[in-house]
Amino acid sequence: MRKMHIYASMAACAVFAEVACARASSFFTSLPHDPGTVVLGAEDFPVVGDGIADDTAAVQAAIDRVQERAVRGVVIVPEGRYRLTRTVHVWSGIRLIGVGAARPVFTLGADTPGFQEGDGRWLLHFVSYRPAPGQPIRDANPGTFYSGMSNIDIEIADGNPAAIGVRFHVAQHCFLAHMDFRIGSARAGIESIGNEVENCRFFGGEYGITTRKPSPSWPFLLIDCAFQGQRRAAIQTEEAGMTIVRAHISDTPTAIEVRDRRSEELYIEDSQFVRIAGPAIVISEENNARTQVNLANVACADVPVLARFRTSGREIAGPSSIFRVRSFSHGLHIDDLGVEPAIDTRHELEPLDRLPEPVASDVAALPPADTWVNLRDFGAVGDGEADDTEALRRAIAEHRTVFLPTGRYRMSDTVTLRPDTVLVGLSPITTQLVLADGTPAFLGEGAAEGEVPEWMRERRVPVSQGTGGPKALLETPAGGSNIVFGIGLDTGINNRAVGALWRAGERSLMHDVRFHGGHGTYRADGTAPPIYNHNRTADEDPRRRWDSQYWSLWVTDGGGGVFKNIWTPNPFAQAGMYVSNTSTRGRVYAMSVEHHVRHEVQLRDVSGWRFYALQFEEERGEGAHALPLEIVRCRDLEFVNLYLYRVMTTYSPFPTGVRVHESTDLRFRGVHVYSPSKFTFDDTLVDATSGGSVRSREIAWMNVSGRAPADGASGGDSFAGPVERLATGFNNIDSLVAGPNGDVFFIDARWQRIWRWSAERGAIELVRDHPLEPVNLAFDAAGHLLVVTRIGTVYAFDPEARDEAVTPLPRLQGPPPASARVVHPLSRWRDAHDFLDVTRNSIQAHHLSPDGGTAIPADEDFAKAGFTSSFYSTIDLIRAYGLAPAVSGRPFFVADEFGQKTWRFEVSDDGTLARPELVAEEGEGAVAVDARGRVYIPAGAIFVHDADGARLGTIDVPERPTSLAIGGPDGRTLFVGARSSLYAVRVP
Repeated sequence: MRKMHIYASMAACAVFAEVACARASSFFTSLPHDPGTVVLGAEDFPVVGDGIADDTAAVQAAIDRVQERAVRGVVIVPEGRYRLTRTVHVWSGIRLIGVGAARPVFTLGADTPGFQEGDGRWLLHFVSYRPAPGQPIRDANPGTFYSGMSNIDIEIADGNPAAIGVRFHVAQHCFLAHMDFRIGSARAGIESIGNEVENCRFFGGEYGITTRKPSPSWPFLLIDCAFQGQRRAAIQTEEAGMTIVRAHISDTPTAIEVRDRRSEELYIEDSQFVRIAGPAIVISEENNARTQVNLANVACADVPVLARFRTSGREIAGPSSIFRVRSFSHGLHIDDLGVEPAIDTRHELEPLDRLPEPVASDVAALPPADTWVNLRDFGAVGDGEADDTEALRRAIAEHRTVFLPTGRYRMSDTVTLRPDTVLVGLSPITTQLVLADGTPAFLGEGAAEGEVPEWMRERRVPVSQGTGGPKALLETPAGGSNIVFGIGLDTGINNRAVGALWRAGERSLMHDVRFHGGHGTYRADGTAPPIYNHNRTADEDPRRRWDSQYWSLWVTDGGGGVFKNIWTPNPFAQAGMYVSNTSTRGRVYAMSVEHHVRHEVQLRDVSGWRFYALQFEEERGEGAHALPLEIVRCRDLEFVNLYLYRVMTTYSPFPTGVRVHESTDLRFRGVHVYSPSKFTFDDTLVDATSGGSVRSREIAWMNVSGRAPADGASGGDSFAGPVERLATGFNNIDSLVAGPNGDVFFIDARWQRIWRWSAERGAIELVRDHPLEPVNLAFDAAGHLLVVTRIGTVYAFDPEARDEAVTPLPRLQGPPPASARVVHPLSRWRDAHDFLDVTRNSIQAHHLSPDGGTAIPADEDFAKAGFTSSFYSTIDLIRAYGLAPAVSGRPFFVADEFGQKTWRFEVSDDGTLARPELVAEEGEGAVAVDARGRVYIPAGAIFVHDADGARLGTIDVPERPTSLAIGGPDGRTLFVGARSSLYAVRVP
């Protein structure tokens, strides 16, 4: 009987493989006429389309024409086989969309010259803006929005081992969808991913996908995809926030391979692994919290080893030839608030008699294309000036599916959909529903009436828009099966406006929708309007006030459905998404919510929702005080690969990334909290009801039950005595350093102040508050305080002197004198690919202390820091949490903030660092070392290790510790800079 079950499963898999190898159906069999697109094969872009003739030039010319016309837009690729002989560059914001009864195909013929060896051998390369003649082509980057490719297959013939179908290093609102990659003997279908890949199938290749982290470091969504027959692994990855939903992977040695010495935030759900010869998942960095691996409902057949850990060699075997992974989780686990965080591996594997049917997609399909009507046929103009409200209303009243060609369709009142209405566009940057500023129907009581005086117009004085409840630009009825696809919504400046009021039901879909305003907003001619004034404190036009209207997307009154590939960064809105009063099933996939003033996402009285690859970003100007995620009176919510991010220009930490009130059964499966600014979040999550909080920033598994934290919960074995608060009231204490007599000096950089705690007097003293942008401190042997500034300079002064004199220290070329001590940062931001690159550099330039005995290395990036606009940067000398001298013969410890590690280096005779050894799998801010060689590492708590890395205990601090110094008259006091306060603890 056992053999019969195995043979039955293999037969079922063989049938799947046969079906998978067949041609997939075309997603767009036809499209209504859209004069705003460029059609491949038109008179200016003649192609043969027989798979033999070279059509490369015509494909590139069509893409170039879109860029020349409006920078961003759509190229329509009709059915055919188009042979490419060199890389085609797809400029930022351009989409290629295939149309026809069968999908069009881009092919690479056998033995095509240039695709046999080397890197960067791509058929299609998604890039940044089209460069001026003679300038280099730049890869796609964090500013590459709206690019995409849909309904076009890629085939690579034999003899092209270096070939890769697509390089896709893109940012928000980009996708590859409805594509087959027939890779054969080539390297990969996709190299370097971004945002979303949907309904794609990969056959052959060394890899289906090989990638590093997406360009803005956002999470990535792979949904409804299949992989078969890769020679090494279906997916090779690192730091991609790899969120996989409903994937089928078969006939390959490994399903997911995480690169050696690299981490990944991997989540896999409702998927199948079939005939995986080696370990299905290869996990690296198993002892570090940056590694987060979660599986839920993954069915396996002929998978002898589910997971292998590179470091230890440990394996987790399948319990039978067919089994289900009900759950698998490796990484930092927090079972509830107040429970000790710990890295752990947990799994529940269930033997099965047969392989289950694949889980059906929850993404609703578009109606057949031959049922669509063209909005232009109802008299719509789409020029942003004419009122197209009635035209759209008539089209909705008479037909189910309305196609909106390229254009900006001005609305003057709410557009309400019927229960089954479908609206379709091809790109939310080129097809938009818009409100003009001050649209009368969206103004409240007390709005200014009549002609605005000329002097107010000239001076751009804000005018009141009155008071009134929320009013939607687009509204769906309760329980509907509506689809809104590929359309932008722009609410202008109208204080009652809501972009979309969504009451539609579980089977509804909002996909590829952009809520305009702020970053990524462009005019019809492709130019970008200014989104900031000169000092980034408001919009360039003072009449366009931030935080001046209701939410962009409001789901309420039993609303639900699928919300996928949504971008909502409108700073004029109260929040990007607000969900209230619903228990209808809701699924959010790959949503980017950014740049709001007070809230990014608010959830109130919501249950039964799941959020996959939800990403936040806060800017200094508009979002310095924004709460990313607020959860009030909710239950049964799950968040998968939640990314909390603050940009480098911020100058103050925020209390928390997630705030919870009166909520139960919250589950987090993958949390990543990070920032190239040192000013990120004090806590990852705070439960305002129970009083519990979480400081860990990298979390694989966290539950929030809603119960009060257990009494006596702590961060572990206490190493030292009580922690005493010495002074408070600061914005953010930073760069602690002990002076010659045990006094401790530190910076509050937001206010450009340098402070001293006097060990003798037991009092705080302001030493300097000059507007010189101090960011880091060190001492020379003569007692001069050396001050590193944000603008790439260094100065010195005598802290005992009563005058205001400072001495600029010039930048000197070449290495420092052999007798000088070299000062290095105590923490580093691994923005370069490898943190350990710090060991490779000799000292090319330096600043020398007044006594000639202490040198601060100063590379070119530091010297140019004054020409950048960032308040802080990824230059280690500026952003580090502290500095310390490196002394030959003594170990020097450095925290790897991004990698969450601490390393021990040897100090070379010339003051450079060499031969790194890992000390601890914690690391974040500065590091302190006491006279006995014990190492203190602040990372939520203070972790204490001996010099070889053995854990000695922890020290809990009331606030998040960042900067440390050993001082006091006897050198046995650990001083702690922790956000608003200075603390001290006596160490044994």
